[in-house]
Amino acid sequence: MNKKNKQPKYKRILLKISGEAMMGKEKFGIDPDFIFYLANEIKSVYKTGIEIVIVIGGGNIFRGVAGSKEGMDRTTADYMGMLATIFNGMAMQDAIERRKIATRLQTAFEIKEIAEPFIRKRAIRHLEKKRIVIVGGGTGLPFITTDTAAAMRALELNCEAIFKATGVDGVYSEDPRKNSKAKKYETLTLEKAFKSDSIGVMDNSAIDLCRTNQINIVVFNIYKKGNLKKALLGEKVGTVIK
Repeated sequence: MNKKNKQPKYKRILLKISGEAMMGKEKFGIDPDFIFYLANEIKSVYKTGIEIVIVIGGGNIFRGVAGSKEGMDRTTADYMGMLATIFNGMAMQDAIERRKIATRLQTAFEIKEIAEPFIRKRAIRHLEKKRIVIVGGGTGLPFITTDTAAAMRALELNCEAIFKATGVDGVYSEDPRKNSKAKKYETLTLEKAFKSDSIGVMDNSAIDLCRTNQINIVVFNIYKKGNLKKALLGEKVGTVIK
């Protein structure tokens, strides 16, 4: 089949972006160059007709766990982290809409001046109308990571796979930045990812949700131009956990 005629392997995906990725080349906050680049990558995928849900972490602004380690009340710290994910969602929405793509930002708790509340059927309707849905605020509850929130939203919105955007080109037996001999996996089972202490794809609660509900995770390097689209088309990019 001609490469140009390839069709996406999935109809609806959830794209999970870490807060750290939003920093790009900066040391804190949001790198405008990176989010504009990312918006272009998302646009190239959107043009294939796929339906996209986006969940972004907040670690570039504030991490609840880090705040609690410094003596802050954990619940307060986690809510601050949730607000950081909404901040990132607003930036991502702006970048995507500048590319003339209809986008809706929904949040786990109500901030009606800037976003819709997360309502499952409304979100699904937006997706059916070919709008990109960005979900911020995690689950709206403390003590739950954005990885787990992403897995929950993927299940609620009937996504077929989670595409986890990272800074490495897949999943390794160990951290490749610490061990140059670490083995890269082209494919991996969710069972192995769940049981292994050395494979840090997502937290175990998120992996267990994917494992018990049979949803694939695709881990790829977001910094390489075109990788998101290649992964979506089923090319050998990153690692597929299934």
